[in-house]
Amino acid sequence: MVATLESAPVPIASTQPAGAAPLVAFRGVQKTYDGRHLVVRNLDLDIQRGEFLTLLGPSGSGKTTALMMLAGFESPTAGEVLLDGRPITRTPPHKRQFGMVFQNYALFPHLTVGDNVAYPLTVRKVAKAERAERVAKALSMVRLTGMGERYPSQLSGGQQQRVALARALVFGPQLVLMDEPLGALDKQLREHMQLELKELHRQLGVTFVFVTHDQDEALTMSDRVAVFNDGVIQQLDPVERMYEAPANRFVAGFIGDSTVVAGTLRVAEEGADAALCAIALPDGRVLKGLNVNAATAGAKVEACIRPERIALLREAPASGANALQAEVTNVIYYGDHLRLLCRLGADQPEATVKLTLAAAAPPVPGDHVWLDFPAELTRVYAV
Repeated sequence: MVATLESAPVPIASTQPAGAAPLVAFRGVQKTYDGRHLVVRNLDLDIQRGEFLTLLGPSGSGKTTALMMLAGFESPTAGEVLLDGRPITRTPPHKRQFGMVFQNYALFPHLTVGDNVAYPLTVRKVAKAERAERVAKALSMVRLTGMGERYPSQLSGGQQQRVALARALVFGPQLVLMDEPLGALDKQLREHMQLELKELHRQLGVTFVFVTHDQDEALTMSDRVAVFNDGVIQQLDPVERMYEAPANRFVAGFIGDSTVVAGTLRVAEEGADAALCAIALPDGRVLKGLNVNAATAGAKVEACIRPERIALLREAPASGANALQAEVTNVIYYGDHLRLLCRLGADQPEATVKLTLAAAAPPVPGDHVWLDFPAELTRVYAV
């Protein structure tokens, strides 16, 4: 029985947009396949009308299972899924009227592009004239006008993905669900399709729910991102807040790059900003940052900061600066920026610093530099 399963961790509080009632609501949803381990744990999630929400997480985190329960291809072990306030947990997939786009496109190879797009209308017994009009409009939306007589095998991967998207949109669904739809495309085409999907969402105003394990994809396309791990939403926020203010150590490590410094939390100085704390490094140096999870004095902690937020100093800073001396071990050219790898000490992970190409002559391996950590951007987490 589900009641005997291990207790679920408490999810991190999230920022929800204010306004009307959500289009979709998960309430206390759980899912187990073996009766012992929860794949999704006590999921409470509101999906707002017209938003582009991405479910992001590593493999096995529960994001795809949550999407499949919303689509109706999986049934919750406990809890309820609501659409416009009405339970749909026992409504079969074909009656939910949701558009679906999969990674493998799922096109019928023996049908033309036009017939593939028309399929949802055919099964709904839409009149032939109206069907042709809707198909033409859907193909126009995805920039495939004039290709209705071709077969899927005659199209590129990106074009096949557009056909799958047109088929998902042709019957006017209020919700479009996408499961890693760009995963099979090469990098350049995938990035192009990300922008096209985002623009199409803006034009149509349809609610999109998108599953991916690609952090850059989630940040590029979404209004909000729900980061899953171990069956729990770790953070649910707009993309800017997700990147700049990770709620816990997992999110900080999973979204984007972070430079990490390990140490022990010290008692705050008398009269110091209550939001700031100091961590003592094993070699005696001290670094200040924001105490995100209310760690207590003496706790083992890690300070995380985005590599592009670190200022590189060639000379020793003034006394009291929040800076650490480091040795440059490698300089890597990334095309749009330089990435420096720096040794902070024997007991610390290698630090990463991002420099723009417009920066002054970069250091070379072996140079000794100082890395300045803005305290308000350095987030300290208990480990």
